[in-house]
Amino acid sequence: MAKIIPFKAVRPTRDKVSLVAARSYQTYTQEERESRMGYNPFSFLHIINPGYRYQKDISGKDRYTLVRNRYSEFKEDAIFIQDKTPSYYVYKIVNREGHAFSGIIAAASSEDYEKDIIKKHEDTIEYRENVFKDYLKTVGFNAEPVLLTYPNNTVIANIISDVQKDRAEFEFTTTYRDTHYLWKLDDLELINTIGNEFEKIGTLYIADGHHRSASSYLLSKDLQSENDTHTGNEPYNFFMSYLIPESDLRIHEFNRLVKDLNGLTKEAFLIQLDTMYRIENRGNELYKPSGKHHFSMYLDGEFYSLYLRKSNHKFSNALEALDTHILYKTILDPILGISDVRNDTRIDYSYGKNDLVAIKSKVDHGEFKVGFGLVPITVEEMKAIANAGLTMPPKSTFIEPKLRSGVTIYEF
Repeated sequence: MAKIIPFKAVRPTRDKVSLVAARSYQTYTQEERESRMGYNPFSFLHIINPGYRYQKDISGKDRYTLVRNRYSEFKEDAIFIQDKTPSYYVYKIVNREGHAFSGIIAAASSEDYEKDIIKKHEDTIEYRENVFKDYLKTVGFNAEPVLLTYPNNTVIANIISDVQKDRAEFEFTTTYRDTHYLWKLDDLELINTIGNEFEKIGTLYIADGHHRSASSYLLSKDLQSENDTHTGNEPYNFFMSYLIPESDLRIHEFNRLVKDLNGLTKEAFLIQLDTMYRIENRGNELYKPSGKHHFSMYLDGEFYSLYLRKSNHKFSNALEALDTHILYKTILDPILGISDVRNDTRIDYSYGKNDLVAIKSKVDHGEFKVGFGLVPITVEEMKAIANAGLTMPPKSTFIEPKLRSGVTIYEF
């Protein structure tokens, strides 16, 4: 039974939300960050990059304290105002391609994370977990929801649809041409109905935000140990999440680029590939793989299709049948010598619907020697990995939707 509760969000005022909302900090280059902060005093980037005011890079505990200070200033200046009643927040994103994502922003239970009611499919790095936990502990808020997905539910879907018939409290379009909408849902009867429906759902899946989930769980354990009157209902026992039905989730592939052939000539490399793959030269055609266990490869000015010889490769679990794992086990590790796909500097990752053009360009310009194209992983594969307690290789999925930071903030 999943425990999903309403909360009193801290939100920008309607007139400033489009100015406040920001992408994840890591997605900006330094030049982009400085440009946006220079021209927009309301950007959430001013909060999470507080050293900008002093033209100085600040890290660690000092940065965390300044983040908290900047956040307090935004509240003092009434840029942010906290809602007076616990609410769910119906949130809709329509991307530039016209695809709509609709779900509910709410607080999910750290205990559910511990009990594996909220399942993960991706490994986390302990150092990053603890760094972000310390950050959260100092700043006292979370401004970017974890993306959770759940099986399609007619009752929840109907409520979301009905709420969206009213005028949205927030409506703004980003420079990426994504349009965001938010409705506040504070009707007690509807809140109880939604909560009850989530209780009937046995499992939720983390689609995006594995480190944020893990850090929030660690924070809940820290604060619980420091609270002699702990009840389990304190805000630190929950973390902000955006819950969307599985049918709304969009998963894109992460393609691979490798800088060299591990000392092999092109001919020797192709001969080694031939053991595990049926290879067809596609020439200059921008060739995209068409199905599972099928890859495209760009090498020395030509595209190739690689079809796995299944007679030589048996699958005993969901992970072994995963294309990113197959590519690692049959090419990246044994032939190209890339055993640590997380940290090896010889490999890079890219995504996007026009990504084959980017792969071709990077190989043609000598940045990389070879590129591999994959088909996207499915929701069913992601769930099978999580249900089996397994984890995917890094950069196996690029998942939409991507939310903006600072639209709803969860305090604990």
